[in-house]
Amino acid sequence: MASGYIRVPLGLLSMSLSSTSSLAACVWIPLFPLRCEEARHAGLAAYPTAMLAPDTTRKLWQVSSLARHAGVKPGMTVSQAIGLCPTLRLIEPDPVHYDDCFARLLAALNEISPVIESRELGLAYVGCDGLEGIFGSPGTIVDAIRGMMERWNDGMSGAGSPFHRSIVPTFRVGFGLGKFTAWVAASRAKPGEAVIVPVGAEEKFLASQPISVLPLDTDTHRRLRQLGIRSLGALAALPEEAVTAQFGAMGRRLWRLAAGRIAEPVEGRIAPEPIVAALTFFTPVGERELLVHALDQLIGRALKHPRRIGWRVHAVRLRADLEGSSSWLAAILLKDPTADGGCIAAPLKTRLEQAPPTGAVERLVLEFTAFSPGTTELQLFARDAQAAARAGQQRALQCAAREIRMRVKRASLYHVIEVQPWSRLPERRYALIDFEP
Repeated sequence: MASGYIRVPLGLLSMSLSSTSSLAACVWIPLFPLRCEEARHAGLAAYPTAMLAPDTTRKLWQVSSLARHAGVKPGMTVSQAIGLCPTLRLIEPDPVHYDDCFARLLAALNEISPVIESRELGLAYVGCDGLEGIFGSPGTIVDAIRGMMERWNDGMSGAGSPFHRSIVPTFRVGFGLGKFTAWVAASRAKPGEAVIVPVGAEEKFLASQPISVLPLDTDTHRRLRQLGIRSLGALAALPEEAVTAQFGAMGRRLWRLAAGRIAEPVEGRIAPEPIVAALTFFTPVGERELLVHALDQLIGRALKHPRRIGWRVHAVRLRADLEGSSSWLAAILLKDPTADGGCIAAPLKTRLEQAPPTGAVERLVLEFTAFSPGTTELQLFARDAQAAARAGQQRALQCAAREIRMRVKRASLYHVIEVQPWSRLPERRYALIDFEP
């Protein structure tokens, strides 16, 4: 390699070309919806609290530690919980708020790595291949993630924002090879701390962990305990064939997870940017007819968006911001993707009729969140389906390039091209040209 060039980590370039990563950092905020409520209601964390289930107000969904100490458990009816803990404070769920908070968290983590995979509210995996060349050791990568989460929390706690209390001390981070090892490490970490599993130490780390960290159903968990298997090390000590014969294909997968033989990569799911149309009412609206009329206007406006041309709508969300800082949400996955406004509006109007907003609507927001290709004729005039995805990758790569330039004070990304493939000398076979993302 010619002198004066800086060696760029191969993983950094591979991150921009591939959406998978073997090294993973698991970021986990347990009871994320409840933490969001505690963060935006000052003093709520000092009381035993429970969140009502989204689908029914008669049962509990998430329960705080203080309520658990009083005997309250998720799935209990409200009357049972109040009988056990008369001071219990009940919270109505606000799915729109939780989705928004988590979406902002994912966007913040995307500043660290372009490979982000989310599983559920409060649980995300960060692909770390190549980040050693930017941040350094796994410990400094974890510090960078912690710093980014603090900036996310500060942004959510600014003027007019929903957070009045820090949510960062409740998060846990696990670092390791593959998502399972990273998840187990995060589940073993204390609040606000991290557990790092060095590459090559997966089997030793997993051996002491309880079998409850495996993705088990109740029956399989009971059968394993009846066999005296209570740790991953005990399960991995059995012959793989014997476990497979007893539990089938699922048993083979469980054995390989316990033995550290599976390192599932983080798969970055690059979603196209949604098409959003919104309408703010001068005075709050409660009449269903006016909401239906506004919905038709929003659908017509969104269908005319240039990015929608040539594509059929597959998933749609309708959000209503209500008086008193509450919200209402309807998410619809269309069985048959369509570009017909009437077909898109029909299930949303049904939802408005059967489960209308519980208050007057101040703002109505429509989002097309997923698309399917149109007919061949439409595709002749459609924009490239991956344009939005590539734009997101490009922005992530530009952020990484800026980070490198700030650290080394000059451009240091180069593209390797083949110029003399027949030469036996690497210096003649390949050349480096400046790479500008």
